[in-house]
Amino acid sequence: MKKTRIIGLLLIVLIATFALSCSKEEEAAEAPVVVEKEAAPALPGEGMIAAMATDVGGLGDKSFNDGAYGGLKLAEEKLGSEARVVQSKQQTDYVPNLSGLAEDGADVVFAVGFLMDQAVNEAAANNPDTLFAGIDIWAGDASPDNFMGIVFNEHEAGYLAGIVAGLMTKEYASASDKLNDENKIGVVLGMFIPPVEKYEVGFIAGARSVNPDIEVLSATAGDFVDQAKGKELALAMIEQGADIIFHAAGLTGLGAINACKEEGVLAIGVDVDQNATAPDTIITSAEKKIVQATYLAVESVVNGTFKGGTRVFDINDDAVGISPFHSFDSVVPQAVKDAVNAAVADMKAGKISVPTTRAEIGL
Repeated sequence: MKKTRIIGLLLIVLIATFALSCSKEEEAAEAPVVVEKEAAPALPGEGMIAAMATDVGGLGDKSFNDGAYGGLKLAEEKLGSEARVVQSKQQTDYVPNLSGLAEDGADVVFAVGFLMDQAVNEAAANNPDTLFAGIDIWAGDASPDNFMGIVFNEHEAGYLAGIVAGLMTKEYASASDKLNDENKIGVVLGMFIPPVEKYEVGFIAGARSVNPDIEVLSATAGDFVDQAKGKELALAMIEQGADIIFHAAGLTGLGAINACKEEGVLAIGVDVDQNATAPDTIITSAEKKIVQATYLAVESVVNGTFKGGTRVFDINDDAVGISPFHSFDSVVPQAVKDAVNAAVADMKAGKISVPTTRAEIGL
């Protein structure tokens, strides 16, 4: 009897152990499998701040301020750096804004526009541990080593835009009801500074190269932020018979574009592709790749290859040129496109040297 009880107890223990084991196996089978995901690799610029102070034109100029900020945002996306911007309301804001960004921890600070030349050099000298770069600003002999000037051969872009205007206004005037038979075009300038002069001179030279008898009207507003003045100057040119108006005038130029839109003539934008501003008016834009140049400068900081001095972007870098014709692509004859492409090839081959000053073209 005693032996039977022992055997019974052993059976109970075995059954209980087996049941417990099955229960644990079921729980293990039912438990979700947790797979740890690998963290996304860090971008090389994470933790770095790339900042800019606008000139008085500010963001929304559809030109070089927007272009430089676009470069910072591209770097933020691709490199992981943080983009910051401070908008200047008047020229006396330049030094405080640039220096303030450096003091707030920016690794590189951009000044935008020729008029910030003195300010960015002063800010760079006062903040030697921060890198600075200037769009449309040369680094001179007296510039500190932590400053990089970023400039463009605007005259090359202007020359190509001039070819388009020179051919369309005369030989192909019948291609659009926005053109007439006056053989006149115009240029509205903001302030007469070197980058603006190069745009104007290149544009006139390009137009004359394909249309020697063309008349080019030119006027300077004396301001980059006066849209009313830009409109007034453009309207005066249109009244005299100009059917294509090019501007190198920042926000002032938006007024010129509005005048062209209202009067039913064509406009040529500047610095960036401005077609979206007036798609049925802007046939093309004389463009310099400000977004890409700004991005490359930030990338050089990330890579540790940033160098002081001046970097010139030109036709050989494909950093200047004209924008697509967009809705005017079917309006612009293939012969005009071929003329532009031939000029690009000749400039790259050194067969065309585009003038840069008014004196060179007899103005």
